[in-house]
Amino acid sequence: MATISTADFKNGLTIKVDNAIWRITSFQHVKPGKGGAFVRSKLKNLKTGAVQEKTFRSGAKMEQAIIDTRNMQYLYSDPSGYIFMDMDNYEQVSIPGNQIKEELNYLQPNMQVKVIQYNGQTLGIDVPNTVTLEVADTEPGIKGNTVSGGSKPAKMTTGLTVQVPFFVNQGDKLLINTTDGTYISRANK
Repeated sequence: MATISTADFKNGLTIKVDNAIWRITSFQHVKPGKGGAFVRSKLKNLKTGAVQEKTFRSGAKMEQAIIDTRNMQYLYSDPSGYIFMDMDNYEQVSIPGNQIKEELNYLQPNMQVKVIQYNGQTLGIDVPNTVTLEVADTEPGIKGNTVSGGSKPAKMTTGLTVQVPFFVNQGDKLLINTTDGTYISRANK
């Protein structure tokens, strides 16, 4: 059990707080004029996906959660969940859909992901920072609207809805940022 303090905080670090495993997504050291210093943080629960803001007094100690990440490939889904295969030993793991709700917006067959485990228990998955998705439905592009301003909603084949420029059409393949679900650019053909 590794114990860390708020001075050791960094984005991506995993900690155990209130009997749950959390990933630090952002933090800020605050030194007010009066009173003691504290650390304001934004934490993501690795099991539920819930995001919570939490304040720790400066120097507070907590347990660091040592998580195991395994490179796996998404194979298929069945009524029990989503099936992933370990790329090293071909072992298969089933993860319930409610455990990876947000990531399902980006998941595609044969996609390589990192499966997050703690003490042998699967917590969730990390998808790549960018993915290529196909537009399933959007309003037709308007001639002459090539680059300048404005956007319209486009539904991807995975069910994700993204705001895209007017020139994007149904069937286009787009590069999408998975951290915030935003359009980056058209994918290279």
